[in-house]
Amino acid sequence: MAEQSSPGSSGGSLLLTAMAGAVLGAAGLAWWLVKEADRRRQTPPRRDPARREIEKLPSAQALGAEAVSPGAQPNRDLHDKVHALNQAIEEVRRQLEAMEAGH
Repeated sequence: MAEQSSPGSSGGSLLLTAMAGAVLGAAGLAWWLVKEADRRRQTPPRRDPARREIEKLPSAQALGAEAVSPGAQPNRDLHDKVHALNQAIEEVRRQLEAMEAGH
């Protein structure tokens, strides 16, 4: 006569199969992540097109110097605005560089 498997052994074998699948999946994911990290380390960082456009723009200090004529009294408000704009640009540059270093 053919032996029938008990419900307990069928459930245990299903659990074992599921655990083996999870371990294999985790190993495959880990292998892929390591390969991606190696690939990113070996390839030079890409220059973002938007960042290239920002680097082409003149600095806020240069714009402020152009706005004030050589013999005229500098406008204090304009100078303060240029200074604030320059600080904001530098902050954005630092954030972009931190993002690039993180990748």
